[in-house]
Amino acid sequence: MKYRLGVDVGGTFTDLILFNENDSTNGKVFSVKLPSTPEDPSIGVIDGIRRICKKANVQVNDSIHIMHGTTVATNAILTGNGARVGLVTSTGYKYVLQIARSFIPGGLGAWVIFNKSPPLAPLSLTVEADERIDDRGNILQPLDENKLRISLKNLNKKNIEALTISFINAYANDVHEKIAERIAKEELPDIPISISSYVNPEIQEYERTITTVCNSFVRPIVSKYVRNLNSKIKTFSKDVKLHILRSDGGLTSPAGAEMIPVNLLMSGPAGGVAGAIWNAKKTKYKNFLTFDMGGTSTDVCVVKDLNPQTRRETTVGDLTVRASSLDVRTVGAGGGSIAHVPDLTGALRVGPQSAGALPGPAGYGKGGEKPTVTDANIVLGYLPETAYLGGDMKIYKSKAIPAIQSIAESLKFNIERAAEGIYNIVNERMIGALRLISIQQGYDPRDFALVAFGGAGPIHANALANILGSWPVIVPPAPGVLCAYGDATTYVKDEASRTIMKRFSETTNNEILEIFDQLIEKASAALDLEDIPRNNQTITLEADIRYTGQVLHRTVTINKDVFIREGLNGLGKTFDELHKRLYTFALDTEREIINLRAIVEDKSLILDAPKIKPGNSDSEHAKVGEQKTFFNGGYCISKIYDRSKLLSGNKIPGPAILIQPDTTTLIIPEHIGYIDEIGNIIIQPM
Repeated sequence: MKYRLGVDVGGTFTDLILFNENDSTNGKVFSVKLPSTPEDPSIGVIDGIRRICKKANVQVNDSIHIMHGTTVATNAILTGNGARVGLVTSTGYKYVLQIARSFIPGGLGAWVIFNKSPPLAPLSLTVEADERIDDRGNILQPLDENKLRISLKNLNKKNIEALTISFINAYANDVHEKIAERIAKEELPDIPISISSYVNPEIQEYERTITTVCNSFVRPIVSKYVRNLNSKIKTFSKDVKLHILRSDGGLTSPAGAEMIPVNLLMSGPAGGVAGAIWNAKKTKYKNFLTFDMGGTSTDVCVVKDLNPQTRRETTVGDLTVRASSLDVRTVGAGGGSIAHVPDLTGALRVGPQSAGALPGPAGYGKGGEKPTVTDANIVLGYLPETAYLGGDMKIYKSKAIPAIQSIAESLKFNIERAAEGIYNIVNERMIGALRLISIQQGYDPRDFALVAFGGAGPIHANALANILGSWPVIVPPAPGVLCAYGDATTYVKDEASRTIMKRFSETTNNEILEIFDQLIEKASAALDLEDIPRNNQTITLEADIRYTGQVLHRTVTINKDVFIREGLNGLGKTFDELHKRLYTFALDTEREIINLRAIVEDKSLILDAPKIKPGNSDSEHAKVGEQKTFFNGGYCISKIYDRSKLLSGNKIPGPAILIQPDTTTLIIPEHIGYIDEIGNIIIQPM
């Protein structure tokens, strides 16, 4: 392909970046930001493709490779707007989703107020199949095919839109699930079918079942979106190629996205982390927290030694499924989060409701009237009217003031105090998320920088770092479209796993290596279909390990060459070290391997960031104005800078505001910003 196009669809804006893949070291990068189209996200994507190609003077029918991060699957879960799912279980496991796990989110008293969401596959659409396979894969009772046919015919009469088949111990032997799948295709020819041994072939019947049911729940809507988008793209040219970003930061084909859409639940946030890593590779900072604040939500993640923290579970709302993802935590706090004062408490609250793309914050002048975080930033002077969103959207302080005034009247505050209260409260919510991924995972946030991006992130990052002690704050050159950068610089990825459930004393180094080789071959097959040579495929190995007697396990990353050299002894030591970091102790107990996993991915594209023109410490040439800003209970004068005019080496003392088409950066008093050689703003205390 000649051009790479990254597309990130958020709740408020759709971002795109385009560059020439054959000239990635010094070619120009083009970007576009436009409002999202929630009624049909593909409308905004197609409009953005036309705009960015026109801006870059590129024909849409040229060879373009599109990498797309999407929230379609995520939104289907959050809104409950998924398919009507039928479920087939083994006899005796009909209530698997109702029983679930006994974990209740929240504090000790959370069980009093916890309202459990209804299962994605209701009991009325769940049937049992007479069959049984033991945990070693031995058939104890053959599948009753005739009874299953009758049950499926009854399900068909109930107008199901997707079907899940999940049998106990199918991870050990999938023969019954495959027979059931064949029968289901005959009885329900137009219904998409997901089987647990394909979607998640690992132990634990509830986790495997809920993951496969979730796959069925989002599958019709994701398939419709992907097919619709792909067909619209193909009207430009058959040479245009589409890939979808997975939750773990890799790419999958449209067919892969349609088959296992549960792997896309964190597709959008993964792009931001990938973009932050791409940018950090050009700096000296290898350990950092990512802070991606958009219009609707904020996503945070820990990156250590340029490797993002990953997890084997993906959580959206109160739903947790067994699918690999970057360890991104999301809070419902963004620039569009609505501030309100409940009558019951009389206390100021911010979010999780959002003004979204339409009508948006009042200050956007698009019909919104409710007070949002963005409106508070406008009133405080942090977001000047001289700033333009996306290059063509104006800001109206005259419309933001009455919105915030309504909060001030409810609290009996002046308008500045009300706006500052909104700003501080939303900051505290985001601090909570950053502490969750750092302190609660055994990391000291003071050992990490803070990379701020998203449309609203650079306005809040300096204040957050001041509380956390995470220095410096790094604001990339194009923070508002960094997620799209991440999409465009990611690579095709797939994985294969197997449950073995063996203590270290019950297995050998050779047996583990043999299983890993089989898993590598299985995962590589998907990349082979993408015509990716084996010498371009990189391999990561993982093992889920626990101490014998424990219920939960932890995932350890393995280097194959190191394992060949050190074997199970080295693997055990690595697990002990991880356990000590997380829980402060290790046990003198035999270890047990639960699952083995191979992850195969294409080598990432090396896209260099062009260096900007050098200068000295003086930044006055980039000053375009000044205005009153409100900090810590009083007004002061902040200088306003055009970021595009800043040079490498320029220093910007706070308070200061840096404006650019895709975002605005705020440097608070007693802090200073420094422009590095590729245009990052490096903010530190004076």
